[in-house]
Amino acid sequence: MLAAMLLTSLSGAASAVDPWPILLLALALDAALGDPRWLYRAVPHPVVLLGRAIAGLERRWNDQSQPRRVRLMRGAYLTALMTIGAGGLGWIVSGALEGVTGGWAIEAVLASTFIAGRGLYDSVRKVAKGLTLGLEEGRAAVGHIVGRDPDSLDRPGVARAAIESTAENFCDGVVAPVFWFAVFGLGGLAAYKALNTLDSMIGYRSARHEAFGKAAARLDDAANWIPARLSGLILIGAAVLAPGAHAGQAWRAMRRDAHRHGSPNAGWPEAALAGALGFALGGPRYYGGAKVEDHWMGNGRKDLGAHDISRALRLYLAANALLAGLLTLPILVYMAA
Repeated sequence: MLAAMLLTSLSGAASAVDPWPILLLALALDAALGDPRWLYRAVPHPVVLLGRAIAGLERRWNDQSQPRRVRLMRGAYLTALMTIGAGGLGWIVSGALEGVTGGWAIEAVLASTFIAGRGLYDSVRKVAKGLTLGLEEGRAAVGHIVGRDPDSLDRPGVARAAIESTAENFCDGVVAPVFWFAVFGLGGLAAYKALNTLDSMIGYRSARHEAFGKAAARLDDAANWIPARLSGLILIGAAVLAPGAHAGQAWRAMRRDAHRHGSPNAGWPEAALAGALGFALGGPRYYGGAKVEDHWMGNGRKDLGAHDISRALRLYLAANALLAGLLTLPILVYMAA
């Protein structure tokens, strides 16, 4: 009965205070179901389709024999084509659903496919479980979620990599999708996801992608600028709720260290999480055999393990709960009016 009343209230609210009910349902669906394997064995995930299109066009257009300026232009064209195309398709679908009974719920289902909160939690938890079995198991699990060389990581390195991924992907996989849906609807969410996928595939400073992926990398930085800072603030708020976390230390670490990170965005949630739990994250690491120097986020322990990954996941769950609570506020205001 209570669930039916809430669903009825959300349905009524959806017509008046979009996008909050849609986002709240999308988060709930992602938390409950994640990305069901049975479904995506039959139907390709939208991000997989995006990835296939990007990979195919990258192979055709990223000709290394061409001058750098040509590769810059072609990469920018690919970035614009995929981002505008995905955004346009999202807006068309959203517009078509406006005249459909229960269309807001269908839109929530579609939006949930672009939110990666449950998938991130499950992937990081596998690292913690692997690390309890042994270093090689931990390396194998963390290799699925980070770009650095797993073989270069010792036990604390595996744990730090998993925790850093938790912080950074809280922004990319949860807060940023919610933010861009709130601003521009399903089209904004689809455009962001296309841009984020482009960055993950071609936004590297490698010989092949430094020029071709520059536009994608720069635009992804711009798209995550606000969400990254919101992510840090939400993690600080979550530290009030999570046992053993310290909001004051999270705030101080974020203010002190976030801007020193090699990324203009990753340092904000990373420093907030590090400060909240008394960790030191970041620092030097290896990508493709090359050592990358970076500042430490937080001034706590570097010698982390599986138990510390579990602590980070508890804070992550509290942050997701806080985000859901913030999305509920406009709905409650509407219902009370």
